[in-house]
Amino acid sequence: MPLSRREFITTSFAIAMAGLTRDISSNAGTLVPNLATNGSDTKYRLLVDRRDIEVNGRSANAYSLAQADGTRGVFLNPGESFSVALINGLNEPTIVHWHGQTPPSNQDGVDQFGIAALGSGEQRIYNFPARPGTHWMHSHVGFQAQDLLAAPLIVRTNDEVRSDTQEVTVFLEDFLFRDPNAVMASLQELNQSGQSDNASQSAMPGMSEMKPMDMSSQSPNGRMDFNDVNFDAYLANNRTLSDPDIIRVEHGGRVRLRVINGAASTNFHVDLGSLRGTVVAVDGDAVKPLLGSRFGLAMAQRIDIIVELPKGSGVWPIVAVREGERDQTGVILASTGAKVNKLPNKASRSAGPVAFQQEMQLSALTPLADRPVDASHTLMLKGSMHPYSWSINGKQWPERDTVKVRAGQRVAITFHNMTMMSHPMHLHGHHFQVIAFNGKAFPGAMRDTILVPPMTKVTIAFDADNPGQWLLHCHNDYHMAAGMMTDVAYI
Repeated sequence: MPLSRREFITTSFAIAMAGLTRDISSNAGTLVPNLATNGSDTKYRLLVDRRDIEVNGRSANAYSLAQADGTRGVFLNPGESFSVALINGLNEPTIVHWHGQTPPSNQDGVDQFGIAALGSGEQRIYNFPARPGTHWMHSHVGFQAQDLLAAPLIVRTNDEVRSDTQEVTVFLEDFLFRDPNAVMASLQELNQSGQSDNASQSAMPGMSEMKPMDMSSQSPNGRMDFNDVNFDAYLANNRTLSDPDIIRVEHGGRVRLRVINGAASTNFHVDLGSLRGTVVAVDGDAVKPLLGSRFGLAMAQRIDIIVELPKGSGVWPIVAVREGERDQTGVILASTGAKVNKLPNKASRSAGPVAFQQEMQLSALTPLADRPVDASHTLMLKGSMHPYSWSINGKQWPERDTVKVRAGQRVAITFHNMTMMSHPMHLHGHHFQVIAFNGKAFPGAMRDTILVPPMTKVTIAFDADNPGQWLLHCHNDYHMAAGMMTDVAYI
């Protein structure tokens, strides 16, 4: 007997969860506490560990952030609290930030403000009201997130549960076989010719290589610098297009794509191919419907897209093409029994920049209340590829100009990007509205991360309604490691 649409969607959701678990293979269990007795008052237990994975036929060992049954990340139903025991099964400290959530500041998952990271074998309880939407979680220690210590964090609404829609989570990452600390060192060692002292090692098969062109973000030709590092692979749900995640869908069905850019240093163009889709949310916040087939997605941003599938049998790749390059990754939507042909890991042509025009077409379904701004701040984003140095107001963390606010204020921050690279700026503990581009006001989307293009000004506004001390930083991990970070503090 054929499945009803509701049965198909329920079954497909279970299969999708299996797709997010099948590549987990823990191999560091000696430090793990007894999960049955530790944190038993919490609903979910997340273990930070190591796992073996295969990338393009080559084995590697990476971090894992998963539940006891192997589910990567957390998927909450409507009304559930974020009730999680985080267990560190590593031989090193770690701490996890709940990106997109707005918890009390002492549960934000950072160690910059007096709350220590978790030591080996340590457990910590997190419990706060969950903010609905497509969010994610990642380490805030060193380059652990670059080494795949990250996962989805999905909080569904009642409307989404009632909707006759199959949900598909697509988690994008960039991947290195090489130690990212060595990559950072190579960036910092670049000489005037744009070559590092260990450039020959970087160019070896299976190693990342530094960008050979446009190394100066103050280059006289005025060209935009797209990327700091070329990666060994680009992943979607732990896989490349050489062995993609194939998600079975219903003929004529409706799919909600929850696309998360968990990459450390890559902006993507999400391409629906022959399908057309409707953007209904960004960064977990609902927007007025925007129709299209190709959408920019900066580091740390999320986008929810509704697609209506054709009634006949078919295969529909959902690919993400790296900004400025031909590299691509993605997942495959395929009806039952449809033959899936192999897709290349390279697009036919290089992608252009993730431009701000799309951002100006987005509008919040529930914007900030109409009221005047009480306090305005300007942050100057500065830096260059040579020397490899990134800062805010010319200062590098922990030196910084703290953005001081008072509870109850409407606060505006203008990011003035004075470099030839874009910067995805993320504010912890709050969601803000994008309100101006180069001084031109517009009623934009609610977000927690905004991409500031080269040589532009972007203004955001938020209500100071979550007291504490909060990080504000570029979400390019290499820029953040170089010091492009400050804080917002309530006084």
